[in-house]
Order: sequence, then C-alpha cells, then structure tokens
Amino acid sequence: MENEIDLIKGINKEINDKVVGFWHYFHENPELSFNEKETSAFIAETLMHNNIEVHQGIGENGLIGIIKGGNPGDSIGIRAELDALPISEKTSLDFKSKHQGVMHACGHDIHMASLLGTALILNKLKSELQGNILLIFEQGEEQLPGGAMKIINSDIYKAYNPKVMIAFHILPELAAGKSGFCEGQYMASGDEIYLVIKGKGGHAALPHSTINPIILASKVILDLKEFIDNETPKEIPTILSFGKINAEGATNIIPNEVRIEGTFRTMDEKWRLAAHSMIEKIAKDTCKSMKGDCEIEIRKGYPSVFNSPDLTRKIKQLSVQYLGASNVVDLEKRMTTDDFAYFSQIIPSVFFRMGVGFEGIESYSLHNPSFIANGEVLKHSPGLMAWISINLSNR
Repeated sequence: MENEIDLIKGINKEINDKVVGFWHYFHENPELSFNEKETSAFIAETLMHNNIEVHQGIGENGLIGIIKGGNPGDSIGIRAELDALPISEKTSLDFKSKHQGVMHACGHDIHMASLLGTALILNKLKSELQGNILLIFEQGEEQLPGGAMKIINSDIYKAYNPKVMIAFHILPELAAGKSGFCEGQYMASGDEIYLVIKGKGGHAALPHSTINPIILASKVILDLKEFIDNETPKEIPTILSFGKINAEGATNIIPNEVRIEGTFRTMDEKWRLAAHSMIEKIAKDTCKSMKGDCEIEIRKGYPSVFNSPDLTRKIKQLSVQYLGASNVVDLEKRMTTDDFAYFSQIIPSVFFRMGVGFEGIESYSLHNPSFIANGEVLKHSPGLMAWISINLSNR
C-alpha cells in the first residue's frame, strides 16, 4: 500500500505545476452558469491531448471524459463543476478574473483543476483499474435547475451506468491538506419562495382607506416563522429565511403590493413537501384574514445530499491512509445546497470536503468577492482522488 501511495504522490508532484496552471487559467477566465463554452472547450482539449476519450455537448456545455481500466469492472463517477458566480472580484491575485462581474468564488476552478490532475494520474495508472472512471464536468451547478440531471439523463452516462459517485468541495474553514467527512444526510434541499402580497394602496395619511400590504407581509413573515419554529420535527434540520422585500411605496405612499423572496431548506423529503403545502396555506390565509390576497410560487430546487454511510467510512479510511489520520476530520451537517444531491439520491455517493484555508489566517467565506483559496490543496487533492478511485475500482 505504501508503495502505491508513494507512486501516486510522486506523479502528483510531477504534474503539480501543470495543475496549478489549470487553476490559474480557470480563475482568470470564469464563465457564468450555462455559458461555460470556453471552459468546456479547454477541458476537452486537455483531455484529448492526453488521449482520454471525451464526450461533449451534454446540455449546453457539460462533458464526460472516460478512462478505461485495464481490467473489467464497474464504472465510478467523479464530478467537478464548470460555472462561476456573478461577483466582481476584489482580490489582488496575479491571476484574478479578467471578466468584470464574474468570479470563481466558490472553488469550482479548484475542482476542475484537481479533476484534470486526477485524470492525468489515473491515465498513467489505468492498467491497474478495474472498470472505468467517468470524469464528469457539469455545467450550471450554481443556478437552478443545475446541470446534474443533464448528466444523469445523457446517453453516455447511462451507457456506463456508474455504481458509485464521488466529489469534493473546497472548504475555507479547513486548512489546506485536510479533508472532512459527514455520514448520512450532509447538505440540505434548497427551494426558492416568491410571494406577492396584494393590498390596496393609497395615501399614507389615510390608512383607513387602504389595505397596507406591508402590514400583511410583516404578518405573513411572522406567521411563517412561528410555523417553522413550532411545527418542524425536532430531528429534522430546517430553515426558512427571507432575504428580499420590495415595497415600492414612499413616506406618504402605501403601495398596492409587496414582493418577498426567500429560501426553504431541510433534510427530509416528506417533511419538505408537507411544509410547502403549509407555507402556501398560511401565507394565503393570513392575507385573506386581513382583506388582502397572496400569490405564491415555490420553485423546487435541489434535494438533500446524502452520503452513503458505508461508502463514506471506506473513503474516509482511504483518506487517512493517504493524508494521515491528523488530517482527516468529521464535519457537521450544513444547510447549504449542491446539485450533486441528484446523484446521491440514486446511487451510493460521497460528497466530502478539502480544506483551502491558511494556517493562522482567517479566510473569507465562499461567495465573497475577497475569497482566496490556498492552492496548496492541489498538492493533495488530485492524488487523493486517484487513490480513492483505484481502491474503489478494485473493491
């Protein structure tokens, strides 16, 4: 085992400059969800240059590379995401974004570079593989409806029918060189809620002649908070948050309507659907009781991410072997979302974390314009994923 790990670490070291170059290219040239044309073309060209089979055009820009093992066996999928965020970068990096208003602030640049590195390692060691590795580069993860279902429904994915899916996501709260795992339910489902609260506008000095939708909206928000606080099963993590209220009135004008936008997140599909019905009922009944009206739209987003317990324990142990026990930690559940969830709902899957934090320095969070990832992660992540893949293919 030690000889195999040393071999992989040696290859990882040999290709590190190239992988860092990939990272810098992706970070400098970010593209928004479903517009990742140049990013996709760069990845395809890199894979083909290394004689790795490529299948392009999955959805708009998704693609899958195939590394065929030297021995028969099942297929394993490894996923990375292509898209960046609509954020104006505020770092001083030499390789900062060249595209105003677009930034890789969620680490997808690291994910892509790492998976290309893993591809280079596995391609050198493919004679040791049983079965095939699907190198999945998915479009549009940051924006509903995401790109995962396009992958799942593609002919090439169905043809290889992977039995296991794995992916990692960077985590700035964890130091570079460390990995983190959580068995079972790990990340929440995420739904978007849009409310239009309708009243009767008029002069603010004559409130008796109006039905103030701002008052209605306030009552709706408080009633929904009370429902979530009191009715959510204690064992099910749940969040209902409103982040936008738009009432186009003035100091002396009561508007006709108020628009509210928020998110509902939980980790149980049965409760999720029941809560949707109650949120709609409470919002409409509250408005009606105050002589107003309510239109509501709940856009169903990604389901929750479920990490197969057995597979998680297996990959965690492989990570201990590769990184050392002191560099592998347990993580708490998170209420963030990821459309990797679609894979995890249908086949055994593991979504884990790789640290990109700086020792002794507080890092900016993901989705922040000043976020900087510690590139030291790329000294570990390609090799770790190669080690995991080889062992899973031979299980």
